[in-house]
Amino acid sequence: MKLNGQIPRDKSLDSSLALLFEGYLFIQNRCRRYQSDIFATRLFGEKVICMSGEEAAKVFYNNELFQRKGAAPKRIQKTLFGENAVQAMDGDAHKHRKLLFMSLMTPESLKSLADLTLDQWLMRASRWEQMGKIVLFDEAQEILCQVACKWAGVPLQETEVKQRARDFGSMVDAFGAVGPRHWQGRWARARAEKWIREVIEQVRTCKLDSLEGTAVHAIAFHREMDGKPLDTQMAAIELINVLRPIVAIATYITFGALALHEHPECRKKLQSDKGDYLQMFIQEIRRFYPFGPFLGARVHSNFTWRQNHFHKGELVLLDIYGTNHDSRLWENSDEFKPERFKDWKGSLFDLIPQGGGNHYKGHRCPGEWVTIEAIKASLFFLTKYIDYEVPEQDLSFSVVRMPTLPKSKFVISKVSKKSHFPNLTT
Repeated sequence: MKLNGQIPRDKSLDSSLALLFEGYLFIQNRCRRYQSDIFATRLFGEKVICMSGEEAAKVFYNNELFQRKGAAPKRIQKTLFGENAVQAMDGDAHKHRKLLFMSLMTPESLKSLADLTLDQWLMRASRWEQMGKIVLFDEAQEILCQVACKWAGVPLQETEVKQRARDFGSMVDAFGAVGPRHWQGRWARARAEKWIREVIEQVRTCKLDSLEGTAVHAIAFHREMDGKPLDTQMAAIELINVLRPIVAIATYITFGALALHEHPECRKKLQSDKGDYLQMFIQEIRRFYPFGPFLGARVHSNFTWRQNHFHKGELVLLDIYGTNHDSRLWENSDEFKPERFKDWKGSLFDLIPQGGGNHYKGHRCPGEWVTIEAIKASLFFLTKYIDYEVPEQDLSFSVVRMPTLPKSKFVISKVSKKSHFPNLTT
């Protein structure tokens, strides 16, 4: 691919409609068309530079060259991230806030989350045995909402579960959306922020007990670099930034179930697996199936990379989906093949479903380890704790819709629990 010289420019006056019609493939399509890992276009009236590949990711995650402030559109802040949250911070302030999130990712805390996840699946399975058909994605959202709140120390009544899970899901579903889906996401965020503000206030006034080490305690009593606590609104936003991504793992779990169905040989390997194959299978789910399409940043100051000139303030999008499907990085990249991770060295810039770079110093998602543990517990449950059938349904998924799911959201039936339950740690 062409990597040097003048940046190719998309011929369209504005590619916004093309983005909506091409979705996850928008950047990848043009990189192939121009035989380049980089090109310029216009989106919603603004000049944008799009990049793809491992080398592009290394540049994109250089904090001296790029900043996140001003990169996320307001419409995404008002639905997905929350306004002025950690994702939009830079420099020492970002590192300090990021450490708040990373402090929650201890081995003990991650094991607790995995155990909670498995317990919640088992409780649901008892109900499923009495039911006809179960929509896995919807069940996973509710289960993960319960897990997230219990793990974080946020009280959640049984009567609230469906609405809260639906609201977290709507925030995620609003990404890349216009019209009703966008507004549903905004209304969902408003409800969630009101709820969590009340929780924060109750913790701070000792009306609600909070255990040290939980997310609600850490965020409620976190102090910024100037020694001041987060205001109630920002504390609520950041606590939602712990809860919402956990609920979003329902997408990966649904795609995991799809992979088990379409690749029965993988199920057999998982049923006799002692741990290594499960890890490879999870990484391949995260690489292969669509999750986040791209991420944005703005040029911090003028620089040149491979004879391509970047100017201060320019918006740059890094192609996540395209990098995860880059044939230079992944042999037979459009095939589902967990074994590819057997000798994988764990690069910070090739497998980037939740961003690239360093967890502590950069903008890589702090919840990546939570994601892996929750998927692990969920797949362990689906393969070793229950038997079920997959009735006829539409399991296709669109790479245009962002985010995407199998159209049926994966329906299962005739669920029965197995007689012997293995331990998650064995």
